[in-house]
Amino acid sequence: MALSIVMIGLGSLFLLAGAIGCIVPAIPGPLLAYLSLILISIPGGWAILPVWLLIALGVIAVGTTVLDNVLPAMSSKKAGANKAGVLGSVIGMIVGSFFTPVGTILGAFAGAFVGEVLFHRENRAPLKAAAGVFRGTLLGIMIKLAATGIIAWYFVRGAVRLFS
Repeated sequence: MALSIVMIGLGSLFLLAGAIGCIVPAIPGPLLAYLSLILISIPGGWAILPVWLLIALGVIAVGTTVLDNVLPAMSSKKAGANKAGVLGSVIGMIVGSFFTPVGTILGAFAGAFVGEVLFHRENRAPLKAAAGVFRGTLLGIMIKLAATGIIAWYFVRGAVRLFS
């Protein structure tokens, strides 16, 4: 019983960190959230959640983390951005994350725009390139939030099963 309470507490912290990590670029949100499922499975003798579900959610967590790194680059290339726009977007996200979650999103756009204007002068449409980076970044955040939400659902379900 005590182990269950401790693991639910730790799992809740990992889940919260995972949710924050969906918006803050340096934290792998879905992977941290996934650790919460592992933590509540330990006191339940791995019978709380089916093993196939744990494997599937682990693949989803890894996949969304990889996809989050690929989407901004793919959408920026499609919009005509270069590496400076993508790098500016990442820097803007990090700086913006010190303010609010909205600051993270706006920082990504502003950083991409500044990177394009300063370091890719031959680009005739830096706003279009910045918008491409912004779309990819926003899509990555939404996918990570969706995956973390699914993981949170199973965490709560597993926590309830520990006490039933």
